[in-house]
Amino acid sequence: MVRRIPSGRVMTYGQIAELLGDGYTPRTVGFCMHSSPDGTPWHRVVNAQGGCSTGKVVLPQDKQQRLLELEGVVFDKNARCDLQQFLFIPKTRSQKPRGASLYKPKTSSRGEKR
Repeated sequence: MVRRIPSGRVMTYGQIAELLGDGYTPRTVGFCMHSSPDGTPWHRVVNAQGGCSTGKVVLPQDKQQRLLELEGVVFDKNARCDLQQFLFIPKTRSQKPRGASLYKPKTSSRGEKR
């Protein structure tokens, strides 16, 4: 899934966890990114605020932000990118309507919350 994120776009750890389904959390996605194989664009996954969360894991500490800036992602003075502008929402078989939240509670076919 991360390999499908185009250059100059980002996804959040939570967004990926939601798309992967039950058993995945944003933290789990972060651990996977840390141990991902070479060639995986790990730097295109950011936290829910649009910031880089690799400061204590990757050296140099600003490597993720610098890689994203080389792809055209712009960061503000608080080191956050505008998710409204740079967030990538992949097309899925059950594409949600534009503007739909990825974080709404899931419901069963009977309309019950899961």
